[in-house]
Amino acid sequence: MASFSFSVCKFLTGLPRSGGPVFIAPGAVLVGDVRLGNDSSVWYQAVLRADIQRITIGDGSNIQDGSVIHLSSELGTIVGNYVTCGHRAILHACQIGDEVLVGMGAIVMDGAVVGARSIVGAGALVTRGMEIPEGSLVLGSPARVVRALSLEEQRSNRLMAEKYIQVAREHRELIAAHDGQIPAPGWDVTGMVSGFDIPTGGGEDVSIR
Repeated sequence: MASFSFSVCKFLTGLPRSGGPVFIAPGAVLVGDVRLGNDSSVWYQAVLRADIQRITIGDGSNIQDGSVIHLSSELGTIVGNYVTCGHRAILHACQIGDEVLVGMGAIVMDGAVVGARSIVGAGALVTRGMEIPEGSLVLGSPARVVRALSLEEQRSNRLMAEKYIQVAREHRELIAAHDGQIPAPGWDVTGMVSGFDIPTGGGEDVSIR
């Protein structure tokens, strides 16, 4: 029988926690003081390592496949509500405002602040301490503000995040069907993890069996 699992690890900073339904894909790794908002999702092979500060992921936000979120000894990482963090993006000790799209392969460095409803283009490098105004399009390496986004473009960020909430449910249902069994205890019928405190100890594998 197939087994699908993600890994969560207690560290000195604490345990990953959620106050409501979330989706954590097989292969994702969460370490330490990670706080997940309602309807957030962490996708395949993403790593959230909160071993020296806290990582906060807001409601309805998605951290896509292969992304890495880490911090510095002075700064945690805060991701707002309805944020889309594209595949293989890196967020390091930074702040991402509500309804932001961080494109695939983009890097946001220590102390940077990305204003709400902005788009950080694929492959962009947001340098240390950069402050991006709300509703901006940011491109390049090093990144620069190219122009203000239209209201329609800004609204599309929220719509993309909302779409990922539904996609997360579909993936959970697919995983459960592939495994051929009902969800394990702690998983609700929508296929999302529901409000959890991960068991103490070393690395824990939470499996769908």
